Amino acid sequence: MLRGRRDAARLPSGRAGGDLLVLHLVTHAESDASDASAPDAPRVGFVVSKAVGNAVVRNRTRRRLRHLMAARLADLPAGTDVVVRAQPEAGLADSAALGAELDRLLPTALRRARPARVGS
Repeated sequence: MLRGRRDAARLPSGRAGGDLLVLHLVTHAESDASDASAPDAPRVGFVVSKAVGNAVVRNRTRRRLRHLMAARLADLPAGTDVVVRAQPEAGLADSAALGAELDRLLPTALRRARPARVGS
C-alpha cells in the first residue's frame, strides 16, 4: 500500500478520470527492478476525502475500493503504483458501479503511464 506524500508524489503520469473515480498510475521500468523503491508487487493507495461523506461513508467506500482493486491486482504489471481517488459521487455508488468504473479507467491509465524516472 502506498503511504505518505512522498510515495504519492511519484505518480505524475497515467491519469484517467471518470464521474466516480480518478486513477493516477505509474509503472517502473524493467531496469529499475533491482531498485528497492520498485517493488515486484503492484501497490495501491486510496484517497477518500470528506467531500465523499461522513466517516462511515468514507470508510465503506474505501473498503469497497480496496476489495475491488484486490481482484484487479493480477491485471497490473509488476512494480505498478496506483492511487485511486474517490470523487464525491463515489459515496453514493454501489460496488457494481465502482467496479465498472475501475474496469473502464485502468486500461486508459495503463496506456497513458510512463515509467518512473530513476532517482525520483
